[in-house]
Amino acid sequence: MSIEKIPVTIITGFLGSGKTTLVRHLMQSPQGRRLAVLVNEFGDLGVDGDILKGCADANCPADAIVELTNGCLCCTVADEFVPTIAALLARPNPPDHILIETSGLALPKPLLKAFEWPDLRARITVDGVIAVADAEAVADGRFAHDLAAIARQRLDDNSVDHDTPLGEVFEDQVACADIVILNKADLVDPAQLARAREAVQAESPRAIPIVEATEGRVDPRIVLGIGAAAENDLAARPTHHDSHDAHDHDDFETLVITLPGDSSAEAIIAAVETIARDHGVLRAKGYVAIAGKPMRLLVQGVGSRVRAQFDRPWRADEARQSRLVVIGERGIDHAAITAVMTG
Repeated sequence: MSIEKIPVTIITGFLGSGKTTLVRHLMQSPQGRRLAVLVNEFGDLGVDGDILKGCADANCPADAIVELTNGCLCCTVADEFVPTIAALLARPNPPDHILIETSGLALPKPLLKAFEWPDLRARITVDGVIAVADAEAVADGRFAHDLAAIARQRLDDNSVDHDTPLGEVFEDQVACADIVILNKADLVDPAQLARAREAVQAESPRAIPIVEATEGRVDPRIVLGIGAAAENDLAARPTHHDSHDAHDHDDFETLVITLPGDSSAEAIIAAVETIARDHGVLRAKGYVAIAGKPMRLLVQGVGSRVRAQFDRPWRADEARQSRLVVIGERGIDHAAITAVMTG
């Protein structure tokens, strides 16, 4: 007798595109499914997992939200990924559906290949790969120096490859996707949205749905229950790194900064804007203790665009410690960035 496989949805997307916001929305509207969430982050400060635990409920209790920090899922299949999935499935009430939120730096194709492991293949299937993209960033062509020029060069010489590492990440995520969500659509005008759609379509090797969203609000019926069995469909998802025997994340590095004492929200936001503008920081996220405020401030920066909101009161059993994870391309100036944030 065959065993019905548990569906897994992989949610990928560039740094700050809104993956965690989408996962929160799915947790709150699970369409009767009992969910589990696996969050993979670089750095030892699990901000995204903590955000999700704040909205846990009976459909997805806090103990069904599992964080794997400071490690790549596809690089730790035997040691972490397989045991984590096995532990979820062995629970008295196992999940009906598993969501995997990848790191913003992750290439999805190696993770799809991880589902070829016998211990995984027999028990779970990749229901679909959802790529979340920041509509404004895609419209502005931030993933390559000049998308039009690169397209012309490719037409003239197929051996030319002028992609930046960020461009390759974006293109690989789109190439593996079953659906692309253009998030933060409320921040762009119709012309920008059309450019974003064209950019996604240009990088997708297949005709796939492109869904516009604000704050990750997408009907769960669109993204859950696709039935793609993506682990059996790898050839239809060609990427830059298909010929590589292994992959790494050496193009990026992270820095965790502990901020001194109680800060002001205005000073933190200004500092994050500065390190993005002057030091090429791609992403900044963390929690900050604000002087005179009983609640902690959640800070999330994508480039120089910074959002901050109070998410919950500090608990009596936790220190009012302010820490920020900073992500940038290799070679970022750790000392200068730290000086700006702690100055």
